[in-house]
Amino acid sequence: MMGGNMQKMMKQVQKMQADMAKLQEEMATRTVESTAGGGVVKAVANGKQELVSVEIKPEAVDPEDVEMLQDLILTAVNGALKQSQEMVAKEMGKVTGGLNIPGLL
Repeated sequence: MMGGNMQKMMKQVQKMQADMAKLQEEMATRTVESTAGGGVVKAVANGKQELVSVEIKPEAVDPEDVEMLQDLILTAVNGALKQSQEMVAKEMGKVTGGLNIPGLL
């Protein structure tokens, strides 16, 4: 009887591993974006928490106020990375059945 339960559990673990590998591939292609300053700065990140692009509209560039532009970029980038982490956590929860397994993605 124990052997049957162990086999069933191993199959579930193997399926979860396969699902996680597929999810990792998918997350690399999915993106989220965050804007700052009413949209004058936009950052896009993928599901691997990598910054994919940053767009800065000309009106955001003021040589007299470089600090403002730096703040807008930080806000947009941090927002995109946070959204990316949330997206991955949500999708990973679907694969793991809500179990929080550190270091999976």
